[in-house]
Amino acid sequence: MRLRTLAEVVDHLGASEKTGTIDGTEIRVRRPAVGRKDRDTFISGKSKQNAVKAMVVTDGGGRVLWCSPTRPGSCADITHARQLGLVRLLAGGPVVDLADAGYQGLGAQTGGRVVTPPHRKFKRNAPDWYEERYGRQRKAHSSRRIRVEHGIAHLKNRRALARHLGHREHMSDTVRAIAGLLSH
Repeated sequence: MRLRTLAEVVDHLGASEKTGTIDGTEIRVRRPAVGRKDRDTFISGKSKQNAVKAMVVTDGGGRVLWCSPTRPGSCADITHARQLGLVRLLAGGPVVDLADAGYQGLGAQTGGRVVTPPHRKFKRNAPDWYEERYGRQRKAHSSRRIRVEHGIAHLKNRRALARHLGHREHMSDTVRAIAGLLSH
């Protein structure tokens, strides 16, 4: 089954009653030439390198279902998800998506359909029982969403995505083509 849009992925997960997992990944690219007006937009705040970001959706088994078009590295994960229309698509569906801390806030906007790791309630002087419970909750969440990390690793095993040396304009097509090969 070929899933070409995010709406098709949400419909597929809702019809099969499966849990999807979303995460963003960064792919290093060449730095734009001196004098270009958008030279700073590709600098990622996370890795402090020139990169583009793509959002990947996998199923419970870690199979890549869909990969988004790339955005500049300075775009936050939650902003990328909102621009793709994820909030609108999940508003009426029974799909539960697991996400990392980069997507905190989407759970409230989608009626609890996006599950993120728990927030830390105490910044300082937390009771011992809270630290233990907080650690268990985060470990349980990360062990459920490790499959998306494996799906991203399969994407990045391809030499074209290890470090892209071609034009950034073609990067989106390259990422989506490799994701299509993996999901087929």
